[in-house]
Amino acid sequence: MARRVLEKNTFSTGELAPELWGRSDLNAYANGAARLHNVFVEPSGGVRRRPGVRLIDKLPGAVRLIAFEFNTEQAYILAFGDYEGLVFKDGVATHRFETPFGVAHHDLLNWTQSADTLLVVHPDVAPMRLTRTNDVSNPQTGGWEMSKWAWRESTYKTRQPYYKFGEPALTVTPSGTSGTVTLTANADLFVAGHVGTLWRIAGIEGEIIAVADARHASITLKQNLPNANETSDVEEQAFSDVRGWPRSVTFHQDRMVIGGSRDLPNRLWMSRSGDLFNFDLGEGLDDEAIEFALLADQVNAITGVFAGRHLQVFTSGSEWMVTGDPLTPANIQITRQTRIGSQSARTVPLVNIDGATVFAGRSGREIREFLFTDVEQAYGSADLALLSRHLVNQPMDQAYDADRRLLHVVMADGSLGTLTLYRSENITAWSSQSVQDSAFRAVAVSGGDVYVGVERAERYFLGVFDANAGLDLAIDQALEPGHVPRRHWGHLDALDGETVSVWAGNQLIHDHPIGGGTVTVPDAVTALSVGLPFTHEIAALPPAASDGTRPHGGNAVRLISATLRLQKTGQLRMDTGRGLRDVRLPVSTDDADDQGGLYSGDITLRSLGWRRGSGGTVNSGLWRIAGDLPRPFLLLGVASELGVND
Repeated sequence: MARRVLEKNTFSTGELAPELWGRSDLNAYANGAARLHNVFVEPSGGVRRRPGVRLIDKLPGAVRLIAFEFNTEQAYILAFGDYEGLVFKDGVATHRFETPFGVAHHDLLNWTQSADTLLVVHPDVAPMRLTRTNDVSNPQTGGWEMSKWAWRESTYKTRQPYYKFGEPALTVTPSGTSGTVTLTANADLFVAGHVGTLWRIAGIEGEIIAVADARHASITLKQNLPNANETSDVEEQAFSDVRGWPRSVTFHQDRMVIGGSRDLPNRLWMSRSGDLFNFDLGEGLDDEAIEFALLADQVNAITGVFAGRHLQVFTSGSEWMVTGDPLTPANIQITRQTRIGSQSARTVPLVNIDGATVFAGRSGREIREFLFTDVEQAYGSADLALLSRHLVNQPMDQAYDADRRLLHVVMADGSLGTLTLYRSENITAWSSQSVQDSAFRAVAVSGGDVYVGVERAERYFLGVFDANAGLDLAIDQALEPGHVPRRHWGHLDALDGETVSVWAGNQLIHDHPIGGGTVTVPDAVTALSVGLPFTHEIAALPPAASDGTRPHGGNAVRLISATLRLQKTGQLRMDTGRGLRDVRLPVSTDDADDQGGLYSGDITLRSLGWRRGSGGTVNSGLWRIAGDLPRPFLLLGVASELGVND
C-alpha cells in the first residue's frame, strides 16, 4: 500500500462545477472543493461560515434595493417597491415616498447617483430624480423629494434631445408662420399621444396641442417660422410616452450620459460639459452636447453605460469603448472591444472591482470582467464563472462588498452566488448561499454593510449580513444586566406565524412556532436569538488516486487521517466515511482566542475503510464538513493522508 499526503492550503478556486471533477490535472483542482455552501472564501484562502442575516424589517412586497451613499457617515438603502419607496438609515425606515415605478418596472430599472441626487430611468416611464433635501417639515417625506427631470430651458428652447423619426424623405408643410398652425405630413407621422410633446420645425420649437389624424396636427409655435414652405427639417423630442424614455444613465467627464431608449436602443447622448440637463447640440463646440448611434453589423440595444477608465457602453451583443481626452464633438472615438453581450431583459447593475467592470453575460451563465490591458491597449472580457458555471443561473442583481472583496450575485432561482475576487493573488472563488425555504431577490452594499431582500412564502423581508447573527432573518434580544432570566419573549411580530429555530443557553431548538409575536423556551435565559437555521457545508473533491497502472480512480483508496487547521471555531461536524459526527474541540484557557469556547489550532481525525473509484457525487470526496449551530467556523487548510492499493 502506498501512502500519499494531499495538502490543501487554500480554497482559492472555490466550488468547482461537476463537469470538472475529472480534471485533476488542473491547478484549480488542488485548490477547489466539491461543495462550498453557506460559506465565504476568505481573500487569504480560508473558508468561513457566512454571517447570518439579521432581520431589519418586513417589506410591503418585492423591491429593488439601491445604495445611496452621500458620504462615509451618511449611507442609506432605498427600497423601490410597487409605486412607493422606503429609505432605511442605520436599519430603520425613516422616510416613505411615492414613485412612478411599480413591480412591473423592476426588471429594467436603472440608476446613477451624483452627490445628493439619484437619477432613475426606465424605458417606459419618464425619468425621475430623487433628491435628499434639508426639509424635515413633513415627517413622512421630509428630507427626500421625487420629481421629474427638468431639462434646461430658455424662452424659446427646451434643451432636451430631439430626433427625426421616420424616413429622410418625410416632410411637413405648416399652414402659417406664427401662432398656432396646422402641420400636414406627406406620410403617417402623428398619433394621439403626441399631444403635449415638443417639436422643432426648421429649428423653431413648438408644442403639439391637437392631432386630427396620422397626417395632420396642430402646433403652437414659440417663434415665427422663416416661411410656410414644405420642409424635411422636422424633429420631435427624443424621449416621450410615444417614443419611450432613457434606458440607462451615468456621469462621465462632467457630462450626463444617456444610453439608449425604447425606440432608439443604440443611440448615445452626452450633455453639455458642466450643464447636466442641457443636450442642445449647438454648433459642435468642445463643451457642447454630443449625440451619435452605435453603428455595427447588428442593431444591439444599449443595456448599460459605465464611467471607468473610459466611458464603457454595454449592449445586448457587444461591449464598446468611448475615448477622447477630453470628450468633445470633434475628437470622440468609439471602438467595439468584445462581442459578449449583456442581458437585455433584466438590468443587472455594473460593478467596478479593482479597475474592472463586472457585468452579467447575455447567456445568463456568465459573469464577465471588462478589463483594460496596457499591453494590447484594449479591453478583454474574461469569464469569472468559468470553473463554477453551475452556480450562475440567470443573474438578477449584484453588489460588491469591497471591505471583504466579495461579489454577491442574486440568481433567478433564489440562490445567492458569492465570488471572492482578488486578482493579484489569483483568487477567483465561488460559493453559494441559501436561506431555508426562502429566496434571495435583491442585494445592495451601503456603508460597508450587505443588505438583501428575501422572499419567504410570498412575504418579503429586508435583512443585512451580520457577523454577530448565527441565524437567518434573525431577531436578537437580551435583558439588561441584573434582570431576572425569563422563558417568555415577545416583540417578534415580524416573524409571527413562522416556524423558526431558537438559540438560547447554548442550545439550538428547532421547529419552534411563533404565535402572537412571542416564543416560550424550556429554560429561563437572559438572551436569545430567533430565526431560520442554515447549514454550512464544505466537501472535498474526489481524490485523484490513480498510480498509472489503472484508469483514473480505479485504485482502492483509504483515508488514513485528516488534519484540519481551524481558527476561532465553535463547532466541527465532519464525515470521514462513517457519516457526520460531532468532534469535541479542545479548550485552552491560556489562549485568548479560546474565549467563548472558540478553538484555534489543529485537529486530527482518523478513518477506517476502503473505497474504490472516485464516484461522481458530492459525497465522493475523502471528507465532508457540515454544521448548523450558530457558532463561528473558519477552516484554513486540510492535510489528508491516504493509502492507495489495488
